[in-house]
Parts: sequence; C-alpha cells; structure tokens
Amino acid sequence: MKRYKVGIVGIGAVGTEMVKILRERDFPCDEIRIMARSERDETVAGETFHVVETKPESFDGLDFAFFAGTEGSKGASQLFGWEAVSRGVTVIDNGDDFRMDDRVPLVVPEVNGDALKDHQGFIANPNCSTIIAMMALGPLHKAAGIRRIVASTYQAVSGTGRNAIVELENQLKQYVAGETLTKEAYPHQILLNVLPQIGGLKAEMPGYTSEEAKMLFEARKILGNDEIKVSTTCVRVPVFFGHSEAINIEFERPVTPEEAREILSAADGVQVVDNPSEAEYPLPLDVAGKDDCLVGRIRPDDSAENGLALFVAGDNIRKGAALNAIQIAEYLIKQQA
Repeated sequence: MKRYKVGIVGIGAVGTEMVKILRERDFPCDEIRIMARSERDETVAGETFHVVETKPESFDGLDFAFFAGTEGSKGASQLFGWEAVSRGVTVIDNGDDFRMDDRVPLVVPEVNGDALKDHQGFIANPNCSTIIAMMALGPLHKAAGIRRIVASTYQAVSGTGRNAIVELENQLKQYVAGETLTKEAYPHQILLNVLPQIGGLKAEMPGYTSEEAKMLFEARKILGNDEIKVSTTCVRVPVFFGHSEAINIEFERPVTPEEAREILSAADGVQVVDNPSEAEYPLPLDVAGKDDCLVGRIRPDDSAENGLALFVAGDNIRKGAALNAIQIAEYLIKQQA
C-alpha cells in the first residue's frame, strides 16, 4: 500500500485530535509533520513530535496538509494554503476562509463525496454544527428533497477552543468552592447558563450571527440547492464535548417517522437512538469521543407541509472537525486506487 507524508498545521484541540485519529485508523502515512507558529516539542497521546515553524518550505514533500485551526481561527490557510497546493500538496482546511470559494469543494464524505471529483488541491471542511446536521439531513434530502430547515443548536465549549474548556472547568471548581466565577473566553458566565450568540453579527443578515449564517450557506452548497430556506439559532451550552441540534425539516413530499428511521439507520456514520418512552435519545455525553452521530426524537412536524422534527448529536471536535478532514483524505486515496 502506498504511504503518504502528512502535515498538520496547528496543534490545538483539533490538531491533537487529528494525530490521535490518524493513529487509530491506521492512516497509511510514513510521516506526520506538525507545524505551528514556533518550533518546539509536543507530546500527543504519548507520542513526542518535533513541531516545526510554519513557512512555505515546511510543506515540501508532503502529500496532504490538514489545517487544523479551531473554528474562527484566521490566518494559517490564508497565508499558506494555496502556497502548499502550488508545492503539490492536497490541502484540507478546517477553517472557514475558503468554504464558499467556488474553487473549493465543501465536503462531508458520507453526504457529497462526489464533490471531490475535480478538486483543485484545496478542500474545505464545513463548520462543526453543519457537519453534524448534514449527517442526518444529507440522507433525508437524497430521499425526499429538503425545502426548508429550522435548526436550534446547543454547542459545546470545545468549539471555542482549549481556553473555553479550561474556563468551564475553572468556573465549576470556583462554584463548588464558593468563589467568584471568572470569565475571559465568553462575555458571560457559561457555567449554569446558555449564551444565545455564537460569532459576531452578520451585516448582510440582520440579526443573525456568523455561526448561524454558516448553516445557511454551507447547507446549500453541500446539498447542491441554493433554494433551500434555512433559519438557525446557535446557542453555547455548558457542555465540554458534543454539539446537539433540534431540527425541523420541510420536504418536497411526505416523510413519515418510520421512513426517516429506515433511511437514517442505513446511513453511514449515523446511529438511530429513538425510544423516548425509555428515555433513549441522543445525548452529547454519548457522542463524546465517538465517530458516529446519533439521531432521535424523530416525529411529525404538523406546523409545516411535509414536516418532520428530529434531534441530532455529534462530537464537534471529532466528526465535526478532525475525523471529517481525515475521512476526506481517505476518500481521495480510495479514488486513486
């Protein structure tokens, strides 16, 4: 089997998870080259790597480069992405700088892997909440055609980055100790609270945030239909790992809960957990550290023609970022075989 040289730009939460997943899945690589702002040694999952400074020549000889910046982190792919492509590297970018670029496929492999067919060397990972939603919506759209999506997301603090994870941990300790809670990552206390704003306000979509806009534009691009109507409310919740989403869908034709369960049970990367009479439904605790997304609470939505409601949960750092990127590379390797 051919072996590949792999680069990872950034060694935060997503970059660290990428290293773990490459090893777990026995990705056929004979080198993992980690790049960051400064040269140093880092230990990841018991393995020590010599991190090199990110500069154009750092990409020489690589087959794949994963840009692993946490959502909202700017700069690395703007500075080095297309430069790496010019050096013969296939770039898979977790950031949002090029997602809506016409040159760049936006891919969830289980949903629209065929979009990779004529890629130009640069591929984008969708937003974490979009990926998790698409795992449920993609198979249903293929079967019945989606007209409209209304989603409310409940997003873990790990989506903000390592500093937010530490902040929630510290606030928990401070609360138990009866101390004043400190905050820095968020404008308000996140412990025992929810924050109905993720990202800055989007000027071209009055009242909506950048995170909410991503669901609209990314869903349309991934599903291949610019006519789909999307309205999203994104909420940060005091959970460490695992985004959850309540989604109401309007289809082109009627879809019963039974049909939806059958479609989703057959979908790659999805598990149906839908027995509320026994308190069985998707939970962020149950997806943390797992590859699959869970879907449940599947029921009719009588407020819309051909309506259906459901609840989905997935690990935002894993399937919502690191795993999806590596699956893109695996898909490309399989295409070449």
